[in-house]
Amino acid sequence: MSAQPKHNKDLQQPNEVDTLRMRLETLYHDARKNEQVLKKFQHLELRLLSCSSLVELMQIITHQSRSTFGWDTLTIILHDKERQIYKLLKDAGEDPDRHEALMLLPDISHLRQIFGTIRKPILGPFNRDKHQPLFLSSHKYPRSVALLPLQRNSYMMGSLNLGSYKSDRFKKDSATDFLQHLAAVLATCLHTAIAHEKLKQAGLTDALTGINNRRFFDQRLEEEISRSKRLESSLSCLFIDIDHFKVINDSYGHDVGDMVLRNVAELLRAQLRSIDVVARYGGEEFAILLGQSGREKAIEIAERIRSIIADTTFKEGSDQASITVSVGVSTISFEKAQHDDIKTIGRNLLQRADKALYQAKQQGRDRVIFLEH
Repeated sequence: MSAQPKHNKDLQQPNEVDTLRMRLETLYHDARKNEQVLKKFQHLELRLLSCSSLVELMQIITHQSRSTFGWDTLTIILHDKERQIYKLLKDAGEDPDRHEALMLLPDISHLRQIFGTIRKPILGPFNRDKHQPLFLSSHKYPRSVALLPLQRNSYMMGSLNLGSYKSDRFKKDSATDFLQHLAAVLATCLHTAIAHEKLKQAGLTDALTGINNRRFFDQRLEEEISRSKRLESSLSCLFIDIDHFKVINDSYGHDVGDMVLRNVAELLRAQLRSIDVVARYGGEEFAILLGQSGREKAIEIAERIRSIIADTTFKEGSDQASITVSVGVSTISFEKAQHDDIKTIGRNLLQRADKALYQAKQQGRDRVIFLEH
């Protein structure tokens, strides 16, 4: 009877060297992966810290960061009790209402309930009851989320909410150091950008009426001309002057005159779209830029403004006054002005609107006169 060969025990188990090699390869792969993620975070951090405006900061967060890290959905919630951030963005040419990823809320008590007193990033599965309000702008809810509180000292500014359609993308306590650092950097950059915009707007806002001043209007004029020229669309300008305003000041006093100016400014703002620009151009004169608006649209808006003002009794406390306005309208079509430089186009547009306003006043006031470029 022949003897059976003995099986080597080492042949029945994985080789220890191979096992160690596999572990080292896994560690090396994870290290390389973490190194790449770290480089992305560092690049994003540098971009945030070098931002020159609130609008640019929002663009980097809502668009570039999402594409860089492959986040399926992203929203940013900011506490905006007095709608200051909303106005800052709007004055800078950005329409917050069209920004799906941005939520400006007067109350963020639900965020304080979610984060509690610790206020550190929360990672884990999507909970419809808790997290649905954070992703209202999403067309599809995520399966896992990373919620980053935006904290500046003891003040909670809001949250950056990241979502993935993969249930294992954001796991509890996974990569929280990176995300917590990102939240701290973003909160600091937001605080700085908002403060910078407030200082900048203070020099571009009319103190009495709260709308833009002439300096702001002149800056936006070139921007709107560039945009209209690129789109080959029409741009219209309205010059609005309150008729016999000196009589109001002389008869009722400057307090009533100031009240009229404030109310006219508020009425003008209410009649315009978010893309339009309105400013107090000087004294009792206001200027409006109507983007993507030709002759018919501009005249229609001008007539509506003239009619509403004529039918309104402006009141503030016991003070009241009735007024009329004269409106000069000018339109430029960039199909005809492609070869003119921006400054020449802007100068001609304003001169035509001013000349039209002069004719409206010469012809009896309380009317709209149009002059085409």
